[in-house]
Amino acid sequence: MLTRTSTQSLTTQLADRLAERIRTRLLPPGARLPSVRECARQQGVSPYTVVAAYDQLLAQGLVEARRQRGFYVRDSAPVQDARSANSAHAGGASGMPAAMAVQMMASRVPADASSLIRSMFHRPSDKPQPGMGVFPPDWMASTFMPTAVRRMTSTAVLQELSLQYGEPAGDGSLRRSLSQKLMGINVPASPDQIVTTIGATHALDIVSRTLLRAGDPVMVEEPGWALEFARLEALGMRILPVPRRADGPDLDVMAQYCRLHQPKLFVSVSVLHNPTGYSLTPGSAHRVLQLANEHDFHIVEDDTYSHLAPEHATRLSALDGLQRTIYVSGFAKIIAPNWRIGFLAAPPALKERLLETKLLATLTSPTLFERALSWCIDQGQLRRHSERVRIRLDGARGRAVKLAMSHGCTFASEPAGLFGWVDTGVDTDALTQRMLDQGYLLAPGSLFHARRPPSTLMRINFATSQDATFWKVFSKVRSEL
Repeated sequence: MLTRTSTQSLTTQLADRLAERIRTRLLPPGARLPSVRECARQQGVSPYTVVAAYDQLLAQGLVEARRQRGFYVRDSAPVQDARSANSAHAGGASGMPAAMAVQMMASRVPADASSLIRSMFHRPSDKPQPGMGVFPPDWMASTFMPTAVRRMTSTAVLQELSLQYGEPAGDGSLRRSLSQKLMGINVPASPDQIVTTIGATHALDIVSRTLLRAGDPVMVEEPGWALEFARLEALGMRILPVPRRADGPDLDVMAQYCRLHQPKLFVSVSVLHNPTGYSLTPGSAHRVLQLANEHDFHIVEDDTYSHLAPEHATRLSALDGLQRTIYVSGFAKIIAPNWRIGFLAAPPALKERLLETKLLATLTSPTLFERALSWCIDQGQLRRHSERVRIRLDGARGRAVKLAMSHGCTFASEPAGLFGWVDTGVDTDALTQRMLDQGYLLAPGSLFHARRPPSTLMRINFATSQDATFWKVFSKVRSEL
């Protein structure tokens, strides 16, 4: 909040706050700043202060003034014409009636994926952040991680692991540990079928760069992880959004895409889907695999949340036996995000091609942390840690659901896993900007759609949404909208 006791003037404080949001893309290119009168009301300052702050932003080249329209963040991309928006995106999954959506599309610029990613490194405050995609650090803290690293940093071992490149496919001991771990969820992958990566996102990128070329059609579940839409778009792929339902992807839409576009790849989060929390049913899984065989496309199964899921959960890779499927997972969501360890398990016929793509980008991956993780898995430390986190998350989920519902929210899907898919009743892009003023980061529903339509939905992190103060502030700001 702006403060009159600061050594900086109110004008400078306001200009600095807005400049920081623009530079971190929390205010994306093309976004319209609040009107002078509205900003003055929100911040509790005079219109003169707001005008002076906007003038500073103009002088810094961060915004531009448009005659009789207001101030906009510079270097904007064209705003999608509301008339061209697919009506299915304006309502339905986005949680907003079509007429309301069209009215809002004409005056808004949605947040982009990089906004949420950058926010992971530029937290708006020290308050709990419901929009974050990871557990708070204290949830992942452990005593076994330092022990694992110490074992790898004795003089002899450290020299062995540091003074030469590691194995291109990844540390052999970790690949053997991962092979055993995958057997526990019925995914048959020998160590030779596994390639370690710099996180799960890197694994997804390797698959895309190996199997696809610019312009290729790719089916992606919607709503879905914003980064995946942005990453595929940056690679020049043609995104075919597939509505995600409680039992799995919309099979009729998939079949139609297969007939019309001959997609090369389907990207799926089968278990504890982000943001809905849905998990695939066996019936849907078998039909997806039938489509893949009939229409000759591969499936990349992102199992990032496997550590939070029951072992009996239905997985495409288990049913398919890694024939048309490529299994991807990582450890940033459960332990040591900065170790940056992910992996993929692939059909033998694809493994070498995928490895070549990794070699061209990173040569190898850090053996020291991979060996330490292998020890954590083999000693049962990761399994016990995951169990503790799941129990704690169950309690947090119950508390967060009660708070959300007591403040007038509803859940668009049954709460499960780390995330809740919440209907707020108001435009969550506008709500996100207002909540930033209060020091809270939200994840608006538009981020989870390929075309980024307006939405009343938002994704909350159950681990960071237990703060009653947040929900009181949320309720007050929402009522103002």
